[in-house]
Amino acid sequence: MTATTAIKPDSKRSQRLNQITHEPHSRLDNLVKSHEPFASPERFARFVAAQHLFQYDLEALYTDERLCALVPDLPQRCRVQQTRMDLADLKHPVPQGDDAIRSQSMDLGEALAWLFVSEGSKLGAAFLLKRMPALGLSETFGARHLGEPEGGRAEGWKRFTAVLDNLSLDTEQEALADAAAIAAFDRFTQHLERCFAA
Repeated sequence: MTATTAIKPDSKRSQRLNQITHEPHSRLDNLVKSHEPFASPERFARFVAAQHLFQYDLEALYTDERLCALVPDLPQRCRVQQTRMDLADLKHPVPQGDDAIRSQSMDLGEALAWLFVSEGSKLGAAFLLKRMPALGLSETFGARHLGEPEGGRAEGWKRFTAVLDNLSLDTEQEALADAAAIAAFDRFTQHLERCFAA
Protein backbone atom coordinates (compact mmCIF):
# COMPACT_ATOMS: atom_id res chain seq x y z
CA MET A 1 0.00 0.00 0.00
CA THR A 2 1.34 3.41 -0.89
CA ALA A 3 0.98 6.60 1.11
CA THR A 4 -1.36 7.96 -1.55
CA THR A 5 -3.90 5.18 -1.07
CA ALA A 6 -6.89 6.67 0.72
CA ILE A 7 -9.18 4.25 2.53
CA LYS A 8 -12.46 5.48 3.94
CA PRO A 9 -12.77 4.64 7.63
CA ASP A 10 -16.34 3.42 7.12
CA SER A 11 -15.55 1.19 4.15
CA LYS A 12 -16.33 -2.51 4.35
CA ARG A 13 -13.47 -4.91 5.01
CA SER A 14 -13.83 -6.48 1.56
CA GLN A 15 -13.61 -3.03 -0.03
CA ARG A 16 -10.53 -2.20 2.02
CA LEU A 17 -8.84 -5.45 1.01
CA ASN A 18 -9.62 -4.67 -2.62
CA GLN A 19 -8.00 -1.27 -2.23
CA ILE A 20 -4.84 -2.37 -0.46
CA THR A 21 -4.26 -5.25 -2.88
CA HIS A 22 -4.71 -3.09 -5.98
CA GLU A 23 -0.96 -2.77 -6.56
CA PRO A 24 0.00 -6.48 -6.17
CA HIS A 25 -3.12 -7.44 -8.15
CA SER A 26 -2.14 -5.13 -11.03
CA ARG A 27 1.43 -6.42 -10.91
CA LEU A 28 0.15 -10.01 -11.11
CA ASP A 29 -2.18 -9.20 -14.00
CA ASN A 30 0.70 -7.70 -15.95
CA LEU A 31 2.87 -10.72 -15.24
CA VAL A 32 0.13 -13.06 -16.45
CA LYS A 33 -0.19 -11.10 -19.69
CA SER A 34 3.58 -11.12 -20.21
CA HIS A 35 3.58 -14.93 -20.13
CA GLU A 36 0.81 -15.16 -22.76
CA PRO A 37 -0.98 -18.12 -21.13
CA PHE A 38 -3.70 -18.10 -23.78
CA ALA A 39 -1.34 -18.39 -26.73
CA SER A 40 -1.47 -22.19 -26.70
CA PRO A 41 -2.76 -25.11 -24.61
CA GLU A 42 0.84 -25.76 -23.52
CA ARG A 43 1.23 -22.25 -22.13
CA PHE A 44 -2.19 -22.39 -20.52
CA ALA A 45 -1.14 -25.62 -18.79
CA ARG A 46 1.62 -23.67 -17.00
CA PHE A 47 -0.99 -21.17 -15.83
CA VAL A 48 -3.13 -24.04 -14.52
CA ALA A 49 -0.08 -25.46 -12.73
CA ALA A 50 0.29 -22.15 -10.88
CA GLN A 51 -3.42 -22.22 -10.04
CA HIS A 52 -2.97 -25.73 -8.68
CA LEU A 53 -0.13 -24.69 -6.40
CA PHE A 54 -2.20 -21.82 -5.00
CA GLN A 55 -5.25 -24.01 -4.46
CA TYR A 56 -3.00 -26.60 -2.82
CA ASP A 57 -1.80 -23.87 -0.42
CA LEU A 58 -5.41 -23.17 0.60
CA GLU A 59 -6.81 -26.69 0.52
CA ALA A 60 -6.82 -27.11 4.32
CA LEU A 61 -8.55 -23.74 4.81
CA TYR A 62 -11.46 -24.89 2.65
CA THR A 63 -12.13 -27.71 5.13
CA ASP A 64 -11.28 -25.81 8.33
CA GLU A 65 -14.13 -26.38 10.81
CA ARG A 66 -14.03 -22.79 12.09
CA LEU A 67 -14.35 -21.41 8.58
CA CYS A 68 -16.95 -23.94 7.46
CA ALA A 69 -19.13 -22.84 10.40
CA LEU A 70 -19.10 -19.36 8.87
CA VAL A 71 -19.29 -20.43 5.20
CA PRO A 72 -21.19 -23.75 5.09
CA ASP A 73 -20.44 -24.48 1.40
CA LEU A 74 -16.73 -23.77 1.79
CA PRO A 75 -15.49 -27.32 1.00
CA GLN A 76 -17.36 -27.26 -2.33
CA ARG A 77 -15.68 -23.98 -3.25
CA CYS A 78 -12.17 -25.47 -3.32
CA ARG A 79 -10.78 -25.98 -6.84
CA VAL A 80 -7.69 -28.07 -6.16
CA GLN A 81 -9.29 -31.21 -7.61
CA GLN A 82 -10.44 -29.35 -10.72
CA THR A 83 -6.90 -28.11 -11.34
CA ARG A 84 -5.57 -31.67 -11.08
CA MET A 85 -8.14 -32.86 -13.61
CA ASP A 86 -7.34 -29.93 -15.91
CA LEU A 87 -3.63 -30.75 -15.78
CA ALA A 88 -4.44 -34.36 -16.64
CA ASP A 89 -6.49 -33.18 -19.64
CA LEU A 90 -3.60 -30.96 -20.70
CA LYS A 91 -1.10 -33.79 -20.19
CA HIS A 92 0.95 -31.60 -17.86
CA PRO A 93 2.53 -32.93 -14.65
CA VAL A 94 1.05 -31.83 -11.34
CA PRO A 95 3.67 -29.61 -9.67
CA GLN A 96 4.88 -30.47 -6.19
CA GLY A 97 3.57 -28.01 -3.61
CA ASP A 98 5.07 -27.26 -0.21
CA ASP A 99 3.74 -26.67 3.30
CA ALA A 100 4.86 -23.04 3.69
CA ILE A 101 1.25 -21.84 3.79
CA ARG A 102 -0.52 -25.06 4.74
CA SER A 103 1.47 -25.33 7.98
CA GLN A 104 0.72 -21.80 9.16
CA SER A 105 -1.62 -21.24 12.08
CA MET A 106 -4.02 -18.47 11.08
CA ASP A 107 -6.77 -16.66 12.91
CA LEU A 108 -10.13 -16.20 11.17
CA GLY A 109 -9.31 -12.85 9.63
CA GLU A 110 -6.03 -14.06 8.12
CA ALA A 111 -7.60 -17.23 6.77
CA LEU A 112 -10.54 -15.40 5.23
CA ALA A 113 -8.18 -12.88 3.64
CA TRP A 114 -6.32 -15.69 1.86
CA LEU A 115 -9.64 -17.14 0.74
CA PHE A 116 -10.77 -13.66 -0.32
CA VAL A 117 -8.09 -13.68 -3.02
CA SER A 118 -9.01 -17.18 -4.20
CA GLU A 119 -12.76 -16.54 -4.20
CA GLY A 120 -12.35 -13.17 -5.89
CA SER A 121 -10.47 -14.79 -8.77
CA LYS A 122 -13.65 -16.68 -9.68
CA LEU A 123 -15.18 -13.42 -10.88
CA GLY A 124 -12.36 -12.85 -13.36
CA ALA A 125 -12.47 -16.51 -14.37
CA ALA A 126 -15.70 -15.81 -16.29
CA PHE A 127 -13.73 -13.65 -18.75
CA LEU A 128 -10.92 -16.20 -19.04
CA LEU A 129 -13.42 -18.95 -19.79
CA LYS A 130 -14.53 -17.07 -22.92
CA ARG A 131 -11.01 -17.51 -24.31
CA MET A 132 -10.98 -21.28 -23.86
CA PRO A 133 -12.81 -22.37 -27.06
CA ALA A 134 -9.91 -20.95 -29.09
CA LEU A 135 -7.64 -23.40 -27.25
CA GLY A 136 -10.05 -26.31 -27.63
CA LEU A 137 -10.81 -26.20 -23.90
CA SER A 138 -13.95 -25.70 -21.82
CA GLU A 139 -15.30 -25.93 -18.28
CA THR A 140 -15.61 -29.69 -18.81
CA PHE A 141 -12.17 -30.23 -20.34
CA GLY A 142 -8.91 -28.53 -19.43
CA ALA A 143 -10.47 -25.46 -17.84
CA ARG A 144 -12.72 -26.92 -15.15
CA HIS A 145 -11.26 -24.64 -12.50
CA LEU A 146 -12.63 -21.63 -14.41
CA GLY A 147 -16.17 -23.03 -14.44
CA GLU A 148 -19.27 -21.40 -13.02
CA PRO A 149 -19.55 -22.19 -9.28
CA GLU A 150 -22.79 -23.75 -8.06
CA GLY A 151 -25.26 -20.95 -7.38
CA GLY A 152 -23.41 -18.49 -9.63
CA ARG A 153 -20.28 -16.39 -9.33
CA ALA A 154 -21.89 -13.16 -8.14
CA GLU A 155 -24.09 -14.80 -5.54
CA GLY A 156 -21.23 -16.92 -4.16
CA TRP A 157 -19.01 -13.84 -3.91
CA LYS A 158 -21.77 -11.84 -2.21
CA ARG A 159 -22.28 -14.54 0.42
CA PHE A 160 -18.55 -14.85 1.07
CA THR A 161 -17.93 -11.11 1.42
CA ALA A 162 -20.94 -10.77 3.72
CA VAL A 163 -19.24 -13.19 6.12
CA LEU A 164 -15.91 -11.40 5.76
CA ASP A 165 -17.41 -7.96 6.27
CA ASN A 166 -19.43 -8.93 9.35
CA LEU A 167 -16.61 -10.70 11.20
CA SER A 168 -15.59 -8.90 14.39
CA LEU A 169 -11.82 -8.29 14.45
CA ASP A 170 -9.62 -6.15 16.66
CA THR A 171 -6.98 -3.75 15.30
CA GLU A 172 -4.18 -6.34 15.36
CA GLN A 173 -6.35 -8.92 13.60
CA GLU A 174 -7.31 -6.35 10.95
CA ALA A 175 -3.62 -5.72 10.28
CA LEU A 176 -2.99 -9.47 9.97
CA ALA A 177 -5.86 -9.80 7.51
CA ASP A 178 -4.49 -6.93 5.41
CA ALA A 179 -1.03 -8.52 5.34
CA ALA A 180 -2.51 -11.92 4.46
CA ALA A 181 -4.39 -10.58 1.43
CA ILE A 182 -1.20 -8.98 0.08
CA ALA A 183 0.77 -12.16 0.85
CA ALA A 184 -1.75 -14.22 -1.11
CA PHE A 185 -1.16 -12.18 -4.28
CA ASP A 186 2.59 -12.37 -3.74
CA ARG A 187 2.37 -16.13 -3.28
CA PHE A 188 0.45 -16.64 -6.52
CA THR A 189 2.98 -14.42 -8.29
CA GLN A 190 5.78 -16.72 -7.05
CA HIS A 191 3.88 -19.79 -8.29
CA LEU A 192 3.35 -18.21 -11.70
CA GLU A 193 7.01 -17.31 -12.07
CA ARG A 194 8.03 -20.82 -11.04
CA CYS A 195 5.69 -22.55 -13.49
CA PHE A 196 6.66 -20.41 -16.47
CA ALA A 197 10.36 -20.69 -15.66
CA ALA A 198 10.19 -24.48 -15.55
